[in-house]
Amino acid sequence: VQLQASGGGLVQTGGSLRLSCAASGRTFGSNIMGWFRQPPGKERDFVTTISWSGSRTYYADSVRGRFTISRDNTKNTLYLQMNSLKPEDTAVYYCAVGYRRSLGSSDPRDYDYWGQGTQVTVSS
Repeated sequence: VQLQASGGGLVQTGGSLRLSCAASGRTFGSNIMGWFRQPPGKERDFVTTISWSGSRTYYADSVRGRFTISRDNTKNTLYLQMNSLKPEDTAVYYCAVGYRRSLGSSDPRDYDYWGQGTQVTVSS
């Protein structure tokens, strides 16, 4: 499975961005998907996750109410709509897919494949 993240860029405080993550290869089977991020000089942190059906979503407290995760299984694509962006949202954003859970997970160990990351920079 290969994951290709895109949509990052430079945006001002209060702005919006939409990230996409396209999956290819052996993508069959139910899975969970998630977004993580790694700010400069810090560890990778959980952002949000979504179940296979899309009915269950979970968010980190820091992004709840501002970010929305969604997926289109017909296109094997994961999305992250980010609104009201803040400078502290600046990070490399990674998408990931896991095949051992069904409802989503904030634990990076539950994910089997990772994308290459896309840079999001929020200027103050």
